[in-house]
Amino acid sequence: MNWRTRGAALAAVAGFLGLALGIRLLVSDGGILDGSGALAQNSGTALYASMIYAGVFVLVPTVRPAVAGAAAICFCWTIELLQLTGVPATLSSHSLLARLALGVTFDPEDLLWYVVGVLPLAALHARKSVAGARRA
Repeated sequence: MNWRTRGAALAAVAGFLGLALGIRLLVSDGGILDGSGALAQNSGTALYASMIYAGVFVLVPTVRPAVAGAAAICFCWTIELLQLTGVPATLSSHSLLARLALGVTFDPEDLLWYVVGVLPLAALHARKSVAGARRA
């Protein structure tokens, strides 16, 4: 078990979540859960995907960055497409956690923002991995 990687990934998850909630708190008139406005909505979507990317390393610390990126994007797209069924909306009406994790309504623009949240992280991580392998 690679506890150092898991710990760093867990810290990244918390950091991305804190940043997303902080942005919403600062730019939204309705408080921390108000996702209205382009900055709150789009940054929240991208940071959600970043959080999922880091979460992959909590579960599988030895995964390669490209695989983690693909897994994170696929997971996010699956959740977004699930919103077309209405199930997340129903769950979200009963649970704040479900609302934060699953969202409520499908937004095709979110599909792009998930990629924006993952690709830079995966690219930087891959570059760091290559540089670290060269030093070893």
